[in-house]
Parts: sequence; structure tokens; C-alpha cells
Amino acid sequence: MTPRKTLLLCSCDKTQSLDAEALKRVAGAEQAIQVDQLCGSEMPVAVEHLGATNELIIACGQQAGLFERLAEEIAAEIQHSAPLATIDLRDRAGWAAPEARADRVHAKQAALLAAAQLPAPLTPLKTIQSNGVCCVVGPTDAALKMAELVSDELGVTCILNDQGPIQLPSADYDVAKGTLTEARGALGAFELTFSGLQTLNPAGRGGLSYTQPQATAASECDVFIDLRGGAPAFPSHEKRNGYFWADPAKAGELERIALTARERVGEFEKTVYFKLEPSLCAHSRAKQDGCTRCLDVCPTEAIFSAGDHVEIDSNICAGCGSCAAVCPTSAVTMTETPFESMTRAIDVLGKTYREAVNESPRLVFHSLGAGQSAIETLARYGAGLADDLIPIGLEHVDRIGHAELLACLGAGFAEALILVDTPADREAITPQLELAQAMIAGAGQSPDRLRAVTIEEISQPGQNAGRVSEPVLLVGGRRDITKVAVGAMTTDHSTPIALPTGAPYGAIDINADQCTLCLACVSLCPTGALGDHPDRPEIQFTENACVQCGVCESTCPENAIALKPQLDLSKEALSHRALHGEEPFECIGCGVPFGVASTINRIVEKLEGKHWMFTNSDNVQLVKMCDDCRVKAQYHGDDAPMAAGQRPRVRTSDDYLDS
Repeated sequence: MTPRKTLLLCSCDKTQSLDAEALKRVAGAEQAIQVDQLCGSEMPVAVEHLGATNELIIACGQQAGLFERLAEEIAAEIQHSAPLATIDLRDRAGWAAPEARADRVHAKQAALLAAAQLPAPLTPLKTIQSNGVCCVVGPTDAALKMAELVSDELGVTCILNDQGPIQLPSADYDVAKGTLTEARGALGAFELTFSGLQTLNPAGRGGLSYTQPQATAASECDVFIDLRGGAPAFPSHEKRNGYFWADPAKAGELERIALTARERVGEFEKTVYFKLEPSLCAHSRAKQDGCTRCLDVCPTEAIFSAGDHVEIDSNICAGCGSCAAVCPTSAVTMTETPFESMTRAIDVLGKTYREAVNESPRLVFHSLGAGQSAIETLARYGAGLADDLIPIGLEHVDRIGHAELLACLGAGFAEALILVDTPADREAITPQLELAQAMIAGAGQSPDRLRAVTIEEISQPGQNAGRVSEPVLLVGGRRDITKVAVGAMTTDHSTPIALPTGAPYGAIDINADQCTLCLACVSLCPTGALGDHPDRPEIQFTENACVQCGVCESTCPENAIALKPQLDLSKEALSHRALHGEEPFECIGCGVPFGVASTINRIVEKLEGKHWMFTNSDNVQLVKMCDDCRVKAQYHGDDAPMAAGQRPRVRTSDDYLDS
């Protein structure tokens, strides 16, 4: 049975316009109640409905924490509280520029509320155990000060990398000297390697002494505090759980780190952000290099080669989603905001908006951290988001690939934008953005419909404002939706669209003069894009299945294969087509076809009269025979290697006597 809902709307002291009836309808609510100060003078309205039985939706994001605490207090008092959900409509839609159209503002609010009703995907969790073993690496003064700050909660070992003096040993932490040479792992499982390690000897009178240095020493810890002042030990170090790097240019770094590091003791739940299907991975085959796209983009180095496929360390993975955005076979998918959930939300947002104003909206992806804060600031102190621009918040905008961008256009959006927080964000999304732009440019559309923007740009009207784009059905995986969306934009499906190098769509070219039809490429193709003919030497190709992994190119012993990135939207891309083939050679003994005619003729040409085994003999004829005929000819021939000749007559006693 559908749960009964109550929708509480607040105009935020009459600073935003709301269409209560439209929002009620979209939410499927039994009633919609609008007030002006829900967090102030009209808070009793919230108290009343939190104590009722209806599922409650409060359209206020700023004071969500207040209403959650209020629900807990009511539950403790009356042993019951209504199921509560909150949503921000004000900053993302309600607070717009004075010239904003009210119908667009209301349509955007309805779209956001409709998408919020979609079920959230279930995300798996894992447990990480930290016993509080902490390693502090750095100069003497900073390391010992950090040890004093955290040793009451953590078991600390300080590895000093200078010759700073120590006046007195401490029973609260251990001290050693050494140079960090390698670091691996994450919270609860760090592995550190040092050279020249010397442990402090606290015994004796007078100056403190150290043991003899060890050439190499390894250590394990749960928390790693890096105070060396140089480059961090890990790429994207801020995403490495349990690792704390002190920026020497900032004041108060030790206190800031200590405050958080002290809490890294106990059991922690960590989201497993990805799902990996090794059988779909096109990384390698038979030690021949193939696709390395996920390895190339992972900012934390959580992905590593495991032979024919890759593996991902879930302890290190920070959930940015770059790997899923570039994976051409969907071997890696995200469990948090998976592609299917995102396309469903995009579809609902576009459909709800169009039904209200019969125009195509625009969409902007932003991060839930700096991006969301920037939007909130823009709404309060600036013009706010453009009235036709609908925001979607993600943990990381790195997760946006060409398929998500094209899904937006396929859902009828006029533009799809990405709000970048840092230069690193822009660098990460640029290849996928350029790929999507190349596709729509080839389809006759303006590449500017897809672009990365700054906070100043999202309050500006778009070039496609007022446009009406017909949506397509967003069903299938990333490749399916990409091709459907691009196909709906173009009128010429016969000419392939040229794509940038590295694109996961395309064909292959075979140099017929170099190819010997050994079919090594066919046997190793991980996606089945390459096949052979059952009755003749021939390489067949299905372009729709090719992901441009490059295994065929690296496998070919004759270097006869070249990748050709393109997007073929024709029906022919779905069918087998011959890339290169020849007539088979017919056995001179039985007439059965075998081998490749050009290869047999080339062997004969190189051997006949030029090698002693094939000079003044019929051995060259053996090359022209199938396996069966070759064996028969060698067995029954005059020069058969197994022939023993005529058996000599058995000598008898008479023979010996006669002689």
C-alpha cells in the first residue's frame, strides 16, 4: 500500500515562490501545507506532523539537522515519530534572480521533488578495524609534539628524519630514526618501509643513543601521520583514509590533524563504492596489453593489474567513479549512484520540467562539497541558479563520463554542464567531455551544449534557452544509451563519426599485404568483436562490440592492425563483416582445402631450390599437402624415414655348411 504523505513547504520568510498544488501532486502527498517560518515562529506545525503517522517531507535543506533532532526528541517522548525526509528547494530553485520566470522556477522545484521520490540504491558496506597503532614520520620537534597530542588515544611510534636532540625519553610513545622509502595501504592496514632505521635506547645515563642502522625495515600501522613537509606519500592524499599530511605552509596543522587522528580507533563502516566483473574486463589477454583506461585515471592508485583483468583495493578506493566513467565494457560499475539510477533521475527531472512549461531545461552536475556550498552562497548573495538550470549533486564530478552527458541530451535537456571545483576536476573530466563533444559535433549539434563551467556561469541563461528537444528512451547500458542519444541527433547514419584517440568505440584497419591470417587477434579478442569464418581463412569484425582495447594490435606478430576510433551508427555496425580473407590452399593429394594460399605459396617459394632438404627431391610437395596426406606420403614413400628396406633372408645351417 502506498504510504500516506504530508508535504511541509516553507517560503523562508516569503523570499521564494511555491506552487503548493503542483508540488503536492508530484510528491504524491495527501496534503501540502505551506508556511513562512517553519524553523521559527511556525515550528509547532512541524512538531504536530512529526508526531503524526503520515510520512513527512519537509522542503528545507538548510535546517534539516534541526528537524532531525526535533524528530528524535518527539520519538523519545511519545515513542513514535513520523518517517522524515528533507529536500532543498530554496537554494537550488526558489532563490532565483528577480527577472526569473515563475513558471520555470515552479517547474524546477517540481522536477527536484519528483527525482527525490525515486528509491535510493542499496550500497554495500565493509568493516575496517583500527587498533590505534599510529606512526608519525617527520622532524623531531613536530613529530614529538604530535605524539604528545595524540598518545593518550593512539599507540604512537615516532620515526624522526633529522638529527634533532631529544632530552628525555617518554614512556608514552616510542622513538626511532629513519628515512621513509615506501608507503602502501589505508586506514587499519598501512605498510611502511624505511631505510637506515635506528631505534632509541632509553636505558643508561647521559645522552640518548640509538641502535645500529638497519638497511631496510618494514612496519605496519593503522594511522599514518606524515609531517615530513615534502610531497605527500600518496597521490590524491586527501582521499586516503587514515593518512594525514601536514601542509607546512599552514598554521595550526598539528592541532587540526591531531583532532581528527585521535578518532581513528575502533570499527568503521566503509562504503564499497564499486562492483567489479573480471570476466568483462578487457585489460589483457595472454600477457598482451589491452585496455588500461581505469588504471590511467584512478587518482588514488587503488586499481592494479592482476593478469588478464584488473583488481581494485576497496580500502583505498575513495569512490570518485572515474574508473566506471571510462570503462568501455562496464566491468567496473558504481554501487553508489549507479548509472541506471542516474539515468532514471535525469529522465524524471527532464520529463517533469517539460510537462510543466513545454520547454527543455538545462542540467548541471556539481559536487556535494564545494559545489553545493558555492550554489548555496550564490543563491543567498547572488542571482542564484538560472531559472531553467536543474542541479544534480554527486560526491565527485569525476564520475561523469560521456555516457552521462549524452544521456542528458537524450532525456531532452538543452544543455548538460559540469561545475568544476578545482583544476584537478577539470583535468579529470576533460577527456570524457571532449569525447562527448566530438560525438554531438559529428551529429550536427553545437559542442557547447556540453561543457565545464565555473560558478559565475551557472546564473547565466543558456544559448539553448527555450529549446524543445524530443527525448529518447533511456534503456540499456552506457554504450546503448550513448548510441541511441547520438543517433537521435543525426540524420546521416551512414557516415561514421570520427572520435579522439583513445575513444572506446571504433573499427580496426588490417594491412592485407602484411596479414598472414594467423588469427591470433581473433583468439585473444576479449569482447568477441573479431571472429573467423568457419569455411575459409577470413577475419570477421563486429564494430558494435569493439571497445578499442588494443589487444589485437599488440598481439599481431606482423603489426598489420591499426585502431580506428569512430562511432558507426549504421545497422552494418551490428553485423559481421569481412575485414580480410583469402582462398584456402587445396591439398595436392586429396583436394581438401587447408591453410592460406598465399602463405603456402610463400613457403614453397622460399624453400624450393634454396634449401638442401628441398633441392633435387620431392620434399617440397609435402608442404602442399594436408596433414593426413603428408603423413601418408612420408610413410609410403621410397625415402620414408621409418622404412626398414627389404628384410634379409634368414641364414640356415645349410648356408653355413655350403660356405
